[in-house]
Amino acid sequence: MAWATMCRFVGHFGRARLAPLSGEIVSIEDVPDATFAERIIGDGVAIKPSGNLLVAPADGPIGKIFETNHAFSPETDSGVELFVHFGIDTVELKTEGFRRIAEEGRRVRAGDTVIELDLPLLEEKAKSTLTPVVISNMDEITELVKESGNATAGSTVILRVTG
Repeated sequence: MAWATMCRFVGHFGRARLAPLSGEIVSIEDVPDATFAERIIGDGVAIKPSGNLLVAPADGPIGKIFETNHAFSPETDSGVELFVHFGIDTVELKTEGFRRIAEEGRRVRAGDTVIELDLPLLEEKAKSTLTPVVISNMDEITELVKESGNATAGSTVILRVTG
């Protein structure tokens, strides 16, 4: 591999975001909520979950974990602001189906568990389990590459960003 190509690859991987849960990567437009489907909060992908863990998609501190444990916002070391929101209308479940493992402000490494899920319960009670993973500071991003296929929590790249 040529030196310039290798540097570009390493640079992209350095700003890659890993899957926060296992499942199938789907288009953000497939999420049955206009706030996500119309990219009002930001752009990204969604994951149809098959696993029971929400993990950190990148290294950095956890900025916010919602009181109901259904969503969190990691602050990445590279300045990319992410928002991971399990399912649609899951805030109505209060904390049912979610168990917080990490705490706000705690520094995490990509792949560290943030929240444990009771996926069968959530599949039964949630309007949808499609989980948006979006970049909320898109104004600072010059390029976003969205991956597709199946993802494994903490190891599959789902988004690559430059900016």
